[in-house]
Amino acid sequence: MNGSEPMEPAGVVWRKSSFSTANGDCVEVAARPAEVAVRDSKFSAGPTLAFSTSDWRSFLAEL
Repeated sequence: MNGSEPMEPAGVVWRKSSFSTANGDCVEVAARPAEVAVRDSKFSAGPTLAFSTSDWRSFLAEL
């Protein structure tokens, strides 16, 4: 890990859809304590969006 990558809590696993393209153009999602994080799979050291678990559940229900 280099100095530009954020530290993740132990056990955090980033996942992306099995439908993502071979070049990785998609988003990744990680369940963190009390929130769900989303990031661009092409720039994993970049910024993330964080949502409360209840907001994430509401989002998924609307899909």
